Amino acid sequence: ATIKDRIPGAVSSSVASTQRLQALGIRVFEANEVGTLSVYIDGADEITESLAMVKGGGGALTREKIVSAVADKYVCIADESKLVKVLGRFPLPIEVVPFGLKATQIEIEAAFKACGVSGPMTLRKGKDGHVFVTDGGHWILDAAMGRIPDPKRLADALSPIPGVMEHGLFIGLVQAAILAGPSGIRVVERS
Repeated sequence: ATIKDRIPGAVSSSVASTQRLQALGIRVFEANEVGTLSVYIDGADEITESLAMVKGGGGALTREKIVSAVADKYVCIADESKLVKVLGRFPLPIEVVPFGLKATQIEIEAAFKACGVSGPMTLRKGKDGHVFVTDGGHWILDAAMGRIPDPKRLADALSPIPGVMEHGLFIGLVQAAILAGPSGIRVVERS
């Protein structure tokens, strides 16, 4: 049996993933066509043993968070190099509305200060050198903090900021991670 025969359909969290699935002959449903999903499978830019993650390196963090919220079970599949003791090695993507960007950045910096983190924020550029635009028409600020000792606190501080569409901190969403490495496969589950 082919992949197409085993998977009746999927909901994709990005235009790029949709194109890959369709190229394999897998039917892709719009998120609006389904109420819930049995399982959502995706990767991570980094993940801790407690299953807190940073996502959004590909720029689809808002859509990924929406799909993860409607899934009964969310499973992360990654190579073990993504496993970290403390989040922050990977720059934190923050999806923002282009309008009022400077004001939004000031509020984000205040949230960083209140949470005891700091680091430069850069506006993400595409391969063509122009501002990267998400599938939702927003921009991304990448915050290189190095360490995020309390990701939940930072997530809670970023979420209510006007102009912030979403942030790449995925806290309490994933139930299991399947990590592959030279010594084999390891499964980490939420307790």
